[in-house]
Amino acid sequence: MSSKQSDRREFLKRGVALASGLGLGAATQPVLGQLPGPEAHQHGTDEIVAYGKRSRFVTSVRIPHGGRHSPDTFGLDFHIAAPLQDSVGVITPSSLHYMGTTRGSFIPDIDPDKHHLMIHGMVDNPLVFTMAELKRMPSVTRLHFIECAGNRSSSRMTTVQETHGMTSCAEWTGVLLSTLLKEAGVHEGADWIVAEGVEEVKGASSLPMTKAMDDCLVCYAMNGEAVRPQQGFPLRLLVPGFEGIFNVKWLRRIKVVDQYYMTYNDYGHLTQDPANAALGYQIGPKSVITYPSGGQQLPGHGFYEVSGLAWSGGGAVSRVEVSTDGGRTWMDAEIRGTAHPMAHTRFTFQWNWDGTESELQSRCTDDIGQVQPSRAQVAEFWNIPAGQPFSVKGQDNSIQPWRVASDGSVHNAIA
Repeated sequence: MSSKQSDRREFLKRGVALASGLGLGAATQPVLGQLPGPEAHQHGTDEIVAYGKRSRFVTSVRIPHGGRHSPDTFGLDFHIAAPLQDSVGVITPSSLHYMGTTRGSFIPDIDPDKHHLMIHGMVDNPLVFTMAELKRMPSVTRLHFIECAGNRSSSRMTTVQETHGMTSCAEWTGVLLSTLLKEAGVHEGADWIVAEGVEEVKGASSLPMTKAMDDCLVCYAMNGEAVRPQQGFPLRLLVPGFEGIFNVKWLRRIKVVDQYYMTYNDYGHLTQDPANAALGYQIGPKSVITYPSGGQQLPGHGFYEVSGLAWSGGGAVSRVEVSTDGGRTWMDAEIRGTAHPMAHTRFTFQWNWDGTESELQSRCTDDIGQVQPSRAQVAEFWNIPAGQPFSVKGQDNSIQPWRVASDGSVHNAIA
């Protein structure tokens, strides 16, 4: 008998002995490939079966944003930023989607069976919809990002979660707002709508009728399940490409009107001045490198796949470029998957790092020709003198630079 045959026979003997022990109840752990018995549910695994639970080794979490803890000392929820540094693909999990609130609020606890949406004002037929009635209507499902106006580069921030974590992208399902408005019959001269939520500050936003009739959604689902309470359960307005505050949560009323109303949400965000309003409404082309980004550590020189997200309120992303020398030269990145209108788009770039200090940047071009500006270009546009605080009206979509030090540490490169 060969030594190999002898070794194999000994292995099989040990396997039989182990199997016998398991059969006598000597082992308490399930056999590989065997489903755990009913006793496993006594130790909390029923949670995995009932809804689902991520691995204990996955630790991505959201963080408070804007210098205010959430919940605060009064129990109010404020802004919470998504962990973009850990993101892959383009869809943000519902549980990690950023949360923005109207000046801080309690999250309403709404019984969907008692919730209604009213459409009234300058219409032929004022209507009140139940949730069941809305779900009977023709639906659409679309991928869109939402972004807070406070999402911007800053020298005070360290990580990409702090600078850009107030944006997320999800798959939204609901009824086109235009379908509901057409059902109600909009009067001639009714050029605006005012959308209102349930929260205690009566959060509301004014929207041009042209946008309302274009691509706005009244959403009841997000990423294949009901919209979460932090995102407006049971009903929210989704205004693709516009500043986050327009996306009214816990939606209960839409009034059709003939003029712009300065609502509680709009105050401090918008004015009727056309130049400021244009910059406040639609979010310009934007991108950010998520890996490597601030606070991360590269283990050494060699090959890395630079990765990030690009988006635009003006349409789909058509091009993303990456610079490894602080913006002096640019090279095309690869767009991964399909670039959807007003949605996050994943891009990657193959980089061989030689171990010397480098500065990584990305810039986005959308399909209507808009190009993401540098910080210097934004400062020139707003006439911000050198050395003065960087204050931008409306949205700030300037390029975010990351400095890779020779030791592999990554830092915010804004001086």
